[in-house]
Amino acid sequence: MKKVLKNYKSTIVLLGAVVIGAICGLIFKEKAEIVKPLGDLFLNLLLVIIVPLIFFTITSSISKINQPKRLGKILISTIVIFLITSIIAVIVGFVATATVDLVNPSDTDAIREVFDDSVTEEVELNLLERTVSVLSTNQFVNLLSTDNLIALIVISILFGIAINKSGEKGRKVAALFDSFSEVMYKLISIIMYYAPIGLGCYFASLIGTLGSVIAVGFLKTFVMYLVVSLLFMAIFYSLYAYIAAGFKGVKAFWKNIIPSALTSLGTCSSAASVPVNIECTERMGVPNDIAETTVSLGTSFHKDGSSIGSAFKIMFLVCLFGTSIATFGDVAQIIGVALIATLLVTAVPIGGGTISEMLIITMMGYPVAALPILTIVATIIDAPATLLNVTGDSVSSMMVARVVEGKGWIDKANQESKEELKTLDTKTEEVKEETKVVKPKTKKTNKKKKKH
Repeated sequence: MKKVLKNYKSTIVLLGAVVIGAICGLIFKEKAEIVKPLGDLFLNLLLVIIVPLIFFTITSSISKINQPKRLGKILISTIVIFLITSIIAVIVGFVATATVDLVNPSDTDAIREVFDDSVTEEVELNLLERTVSVLSTNQFVNLLSTDNLIALIVISILFGIAINKSGEKGRKVAALFDSFSEVMYKLISIIMYYAPIGLGCYFASLIGTLGSVIAVGFLKTFVMYLVVSLLFMAIFYSLYAYIAAGFKGVKAFWKNIIPSALTSLGTCSSAASVPVNIECTERMGVPNDIAETTVSLGTSFHKDGSSIGSAFKIMFLVCLFGTSIATFGDVAQIIGVALIATLLVTAVPIGGGTISEMLIITMMGYPVAALPILTIVATIIDAPATLLNVTGDSVSSMMVARVVEGKGWIDKANQESKEELKTLDTKTEEVKEETKVVKPKTKKTNKKKKKH
């Protein structure tokens, strides 16, 4: 219990501050507006570090990539499976929230008054022009704005590739960017010390202005996400395991996934779950090289829980601001933004959630003042999201093994396991026989010693 409390300490404190802020907002109502500047301070701190955080962390990650050629098939299979399962997760997240109002629609007018310029007016552009405007900008200084995050990510990736291809001369730059990344991580951790105060004050102001409608929305979001995540794991992960190795795969997955699942819930960290997750995946019969490669990459690039969470965040804002979803294009935009917001930033180990949330806000055209709202949503769904992120890597490893090793991979793994056990039993018997031979000699020697 103490270990769980220690691992969840920051989350508990953050949620506690939000609850206290909500209570203060309900009690003092409009008077709670007085603490809004303290909430704005937290928002401003986050916005200031977004640009350097993206540039240094993504560039550093790309510059250090150096995979052996023999892993080519594993890597390609892994990427394809990660992409397919992420798309499925986003669609499930959207479908689960499409027919439910997370926030009462009758309160959307009041909400628009609280957030200035909730939807910016867009200039009509054709598809190609819109794509170019999202992926690039005509001035370097524009990259320093949160309005051009996709363009910044593209430049960061290209810069990282350039460093990687520069060989020996690029290593010093890579080391420098790696150092900058570490500094950004520390800066994030320092700012997060202020998070309970900032979010508590922001929430007090928000609840004081809008009443309990948003608080109810957060509770509804958590309950819905918990149900969806458990059903997703039970249904889709069983299906993935079946695709990988039939009923034997389903049995192997559920028989060995429990330690990994408990570790993810206990630590609330995908990275901390890697050692246990690799061990559980290997026990499922997945070859060592596939398990280590897929789980390690999955920690950064494959997060089903986060994909579903991105859909939930977008739909929360859709309900909050009363945005209309009338056409197939609107649906495609939501699914596309949720996918991009997850896949493009999950390589960032710390602060990636903030970048993802900023991408959602900017690409959907919502005000940056809504960022703390998404931060709260991310906090309340963190535990079940981590559970899906971690266990999803294991079942993905099974599908990669199916592609790389062939249809009978799990039978082959079971046979090898039996042979290893047989070899181990044989060695144990040999050791026992040697011990029996040595023991009588030892006794005789002792008797001789006694005569003397």
